[in-house]
Amino acid sequence: MKHRIVVLGAGYAGANAAGRLAKRLHPADTEITVVNADPEFVERIRLHQLASGQDLKPRPLTEVFAGTGVRVRIGKVTAVDAERKTVSVDGDGEIAYDTLVYALGSTIAGSGVPGVAEHAHHLAGKQSALRLRARLAELGAGETVLVVGGGLTGIEAVTEIAEARPDLAVSFAVRGELGAWLSEKARRHLRAAFARLGIVVHEHTDVVGVGPAAASTADGREIPARVTVWTAGFAVHPIAAATTLTVAETGQVVVDETLRSVSHPDVYAVGDAALAPGANGAPLRMSCASGVPSARLAADVIAARLTGREVPPNKIGYTAQCISLGRRDAVVQWVTPDDRPKPSAVTSRAAARVKELISRSAAWSITHPTPAPVRRRRVAGHETDNMRAQVQPEALIRR
Repeated sequence: MKHRIVVLGAGYAGANAAGRLAKRLHPADTEITVVNADPEFVERIRLHQLASGQDLKPRPLTEVFAGTGVRVRIGKVTAVDAERKTVSVDGDGEIAYDTLVYALGSTIAGSGVPGVAEHAHHLAGKQSALRLRARLAELGAGETVLVVGGGLTGIEAVTEIAEARPDLAVSFAVRGELGAWLSEKARRHLRAAFARLGIVVHEHTDVVGVGPAAASTADGREIPARVTVWTAGFAVHPIAAATTLTVAETGQVVVDETLRSVSHPDVYAVGDAALAPGANGAPLRMSCASGVPSARLAADVIAARLTGREVPPNKIGYTAQCISLGRRDAVVQWVTPDDRPKPSAVTSRAAARVKELISRSAAWSITHPTPAPVRRRRVAGHETDNMRAQVQPEALIRR
């Protein structure tokens, strides 16, 4: 009987994991299935471009995995039974697995702020980006747009919108200082870019309510906003928290250094869905920069354990944070492996070229999950003692 590997989610992490597993394992011994709600791979790191009116290249999953042997099942995952080793898919029954790769990613976190669900737009998925795009197209000259949230997504969204629609009054609300985590050089360039694009910045501002025409702040102000874009944090899908898998307070699956669940050795979690240790043991942040390398490591670990080979070490670390500021400007902030900013940064058009190259490389990786042709190895046998070994970092465990 073939070893059944099921990958939940086909974002950057899930698609890379499935494709790399198909490259590593012999199809005579394994059956790899990807389950995804959308029939296309979505370039999530470009959704701010889609929202601002640009079109993205369609990437149907059937084409992404053509010739790999990976099976594609389109449907929304509704439940995971980690004891019975089954996955429930809306309208498509149950799928049994021997090894599960949990890569369902993240969605918008409303933080319980009144009015966010009713009035705010977000960029957590393709359809939400398209809804924002349609709403922006309805706005006339001089109307107001507010982006809430000072992270990478918020900065990229507000600058993209301001560049695409210079006729709008665009503002940005951030709880602390603009780009506070960046180096001095990067912060200076960021402020200059916001000034050039005419973006009004509300620093040290906590938005506590969102209405149809304005957002309210903790200090009693009203910020005009015919459109509010909420980017103040992301949260994982609640499916894992409803299972017997050990999860963190965030709902992320707690995994060891090999990306394997600390409670269920037949389950691996990658990307935003995992609370995973990176350089110096610090948890990896939710990002494409974490998702792709974690997916590759998990695939290599699974293949090694199934074929009786040595498990590769976890060497996941960061090199840079790349922030686009419209289509012709960007900041590339060099960082330490544990994601602390270095004094040096690349800015302007040179940085924009670097960011574009990285974005293209991330999309390219889903159809090229290994750098070169590799040998598809045969599965050594059934579960070994090595497959059953567990490590449980108590500091990360909620239950």
